[in-house]
Amino acid sequence: MHAPRATLRRSLAAAAALPLLTGVLGACGYGSQAEKGDQTVHVAKGEKTGGVDEVRIGYFANVTHATALVGLQKGLFQKELGGTKVKAQPFNAGPSEIEALNAGAIDIGWIGPSPAINGFTKSEGQNLRIISGSASGGVSLVVDPKKIKSLDDLKGKRIATPQLGNTQDVALLNYLSGKGLKVDANTGKGDVSVVRQDNKEIPASFESGALDGAWVPEPTASKLVAGGGKVLLDEKKLWKDGKFVITNVIVSQKFLKEHPEVVEAVLRGSVKTNAWIKTNPDEAKAAVNAKLKADSGKELPAEVLDPAFRNVETTDDPLASTLRDEAGHAVAAGLLKDPLLDGIYDLTLLNKVLKAEKRPAVDDAGLGAK
Repeated sequence: MHAPRATLRRSLAAAAALPLLTGVLGACGYGSQAEKGDQTVHVAKGEKTGGVDEVRIGYFANVTHATALVGLQKGLFQKELGGTKVKAQPFNAGPSEIEALNAGAIDIGWIGPSPAINGFTKSEGQNLRIISGSASGGVSLVVDPKKIKSLDDLKGKRIATPQLGNTQDVALLNYLSGKGLKVDANTGKGDVSVVRQDNKEIPASFESGALDGAWVPEPTASKLVAGGGKVLLDEKKLWKDGKFVITNVIVSQKFLKEHPEVVEAVLRGSVKTNAWIKTNPDEAKAAVNAKLKADSGKELPAEVLDPAFRNVETTDDPLASTLRDEAGHAVAAGLLKDPLLDGIYDLTLLNKVLKAEKRPAVDDAGLGAK
C-alpha cells in the first residue's frame, strides 16, 4: 500500500526540478548516408513508421549508454524507423532528462534507474514506463590514493557524484548510510561531503585536489584512473552475481499510447544494437568513441576507452529485481520517501521483439503495468 498522494515526495523536488540541459542537438536520420566531416550522417528514408515525422531520443554521453551511442552512430535505430527521423539529445544526468520527458522535449530516453523511479513516483505513475534494459555495471568509486587508503577512510572527505538524485548519487548515499556515515541527502553535507558536479567537470576537479574521490559511471571513472586515481570499489561487488541495472530505456506514456509502432521500431533497433555490440566489440568500441567525439569534440584515449568499455555489459533485460533494490536505496539515502513502483514497467513490445528474434522473454519482477 502506498501513502496518501498528498503526503508523497517532497524530498524529490530538488532532484526532479533541476534545470534541463540544453545539450547539443544532433539530428540523426537513417536509411541513406551522407558524409559530414568525419561523421556519417544517417538520413531518414522511406515510409514513415506509423506516419510519425520524428522521434526524439535522450541519452548520456557515457559508456554506460553504449546501446544509444552505438545505435545512433551506426544508424541502427534509423534503419528500423525508415522515414521517421531520429533526433537525439545528450544529457549530463537523469533528473534533467526526466524534466525533458515531462516537458515533451523528448519521447524516449536511455536513463539510470533512480531518476526513472523518481520521475514515476513524483508523477504518481503517470509520466513514463520503463520498456527495456540497456546496461549493467560500469560504475566505480575512484579515489586519490594519497588521501584515501581504504573504505574506512571516507569520513571527512569530498566525494563527487554527477547530479543530485541521479543513480550514482543514490548509490553513494546508500553506501555511506550503510557504513554509518550521515549525510544530508539534499545539501550533501555531513560526515562525508557529497559534491554534485557534471561528469565532464569531475576529472579537472579531481586533478586539482578539490575532490578526494568520485562515485561515477564510465568513462569518467576510467578518466580519473588515468589521472592518477585508484578504483577503491567497483559497484558490481555490491550486487548479487555482479549484475545491476545502470541504464534503462523509458518512454513517455503518451507517446507509447499514441505511437506504439515507433516505440517497437526503436526497441528493435536497441535489441539489434546490443546483439551487434556483443558480436563486434572492437567496432562497437570505435563507434562509442566516434559518437562521444561528435557530442563533445573529443574522443577518448585508449587508456580510458578500453577499461571503460570493458566494464559495461549491454543487456536487453531490465534486471527489474535490482530496480526494486535501488528504490530501497533511495529511501535509505533520504531522497525518496515512498517509492511508487507498481506499473513502472511495460515490457510488452520488448518481449514481442525478443520473440521475433527467437529469444526468451524478460521479466518485470511483478512491477508491470496492468
